[in-house]
Amino acid sequence: MESPVDKSDIHLQKMREVKRLKSVEDRRVGSEVFDRITLQTLYKLANQGHIHLLNGAISTGKEANVFKGADEDGNLVAVKIYRVTTSDFKKMQYYIQGDPRFNIRSNSKRQLINNWVLKEFKNLNRAYNAGVRVPKPLIAKKNILVMEFIGDKNGTPARLMQQTKISNPDNIVEKIIEYVKKLYNDAEIVHGDLSAFNILIHHDEPVIIDLSQSLVVDHPLSNELLNRDINNLIKDFKKIGIKMSKDDVKRKIKDL
Repeated sequence: MESPVDKSDIHLQKMREVKRLKSVEDRRVGSEVFDRITLQTLYKLANQGHIHLLNGAISTGKEANVFKGADEDGNLVAVKIYRVTTSDFKKMQYYIQGDPRFNIRSNSKRQLINNWVLKEFKNLNRAYNAGVRVPKPLIAKKNILVMEFIGDKNGTPARLMQQTKISNPDNIVEKIIEYVKKLYNDAEIVHGDLSAFNILIHHDEPVIIDLSQSLVVDHPLSNELLNRDINNLIKDFKKIGIKMSKDDVKRKIKDL
């Protein structure tokens, strides 16, 4: 089975990319993505074989960019880089406070982001191990998260549910509810920001993404966030022709 990127191409492109990144570092004025510490972290991940190639952005947001990359074996990966300059630190503190897995005493913004990335990595691990279809997390280092690339072998990324014409709405809705149920009962986390904007459709199957804000079920805010997720999903289901009540969805998730 052929790798999606030829190894010789990786080596050549890696060298070009490192030169390009160094050039960015030398020229940058208030760079939002490739600051000095981010570049140093990318170089370390490259030396460890996690990233041999970094390509264009899959998605861009206020807090993070997701890039397509390749590891040392030519496997495609997704590289999520959080930006220190534009991240919403109040939101991060709101979601991370009260989480028993983290005890942040520093007021350092970079330290908060590093813990935020680790939080997303742990949430993805919990979800993946519980059988929820999420990008498999590979490594978290400082403000960078490397995970499974969701898309075709030729490098075309999967599209958001919001952008996709759903050919099998009943199956998609059933799968999404099943995954939210597994998140709640098996992974013991609540997504907290679930909607058609945080679900990819790949080969007619939903893939849940962006679990950075997800909370453990015994967190004081978990029930509020679960209700918000359910309300968002009901609206999105209605758009693809599936009508469900909040009580029906909640019973299915909580297995009542």
